[in-house]
Amino acid sequence: MEIIIVESLEEAGEVEAKRLARIINENPETVLGLATGSSPLPLYQAMERYVSGGLNMRNVSGFALDEYIGIAASDERSYTATIEREVTGPLGLNPELVHVPEGDAADPQQAADRYEAAIKSAGGVDVQILGIGSDGHLGFNEPGSSLASRTRIKTLSQLTREDNARFFSTLDEVPRHCITQGLGTIMDARQLLLFAQGATKAEAIAAALEGPVSSRCPASVIQLHPSVTVYVDNSAAAGLELADFYKYIHRNKPDQSS
Repeated sequence: MEIIIVESLEEAGEVEAKRLARIINENPETVLGLATGSSPLPLYQAMERYVSGGLNMRNVSGFALDEYIGIAASDERSYTATIEREVTGPLGLNPELVHVPEGDAADPQQAADRYEAAIKSAGGVDVQILGIGSDGHLGFNEPGSSLASRTRIKTLSQLTREDNARFFSTLDEVPRHCITQGLGTIMDARQLLLFAQGATKAEAIAAALEGPVSSRCPASVIQLHPSVTVYVDNSAAAGLELADFYKYIHRNKPDQSS
């Protein structure tokens, strides 16, 4: 796991957009795992500049992490609409290749099973983009989630609903249930790329990166993945005991260009 502390996630977005552009040029059918929220936005915005410069992403597939249950896909607060607004449209993706769980399906569990099968049918996710919740949730895998879980229905915690209430008129409007990729599903991705910013994420980041691997902090499961890059700004890194060591490692990375 490579932990990189940056002044801002805009800096991280520029670095990772360059890397992703190279990956997509080498494999135009790259499969991306798409996260929503404010933390991945600098990456998507940096990718837009590569698309404007000629990067063709029409054959790239995308799988969103999660979706609310009980909200129509056309609702602007749905993650279906958010992915279309922040990723699919700006990056010129083919909408037919961008997938979001069917939160408005008549049978949500069947929809979850179909989604899990669709990821497998696509050959799995090459690069999974991630954020982290203030309670350490990954996707909508709340504390207590099985570290081996697959795509399924989950009940959202009160803290998560309060964190997301800013997108709704009242807290009562925030859905209580969702379909989310499981932690086991996320861990199947070949590469994980996690972004976090702000003091409200500091406790979760410390638990995820330096604490024990435990369902108490679902994001801690990434410690077991063979290829993880984590970008955190100084505020989010405030609780990391080894912050100076991570900076030292990053400054002294071996030259692998030869």
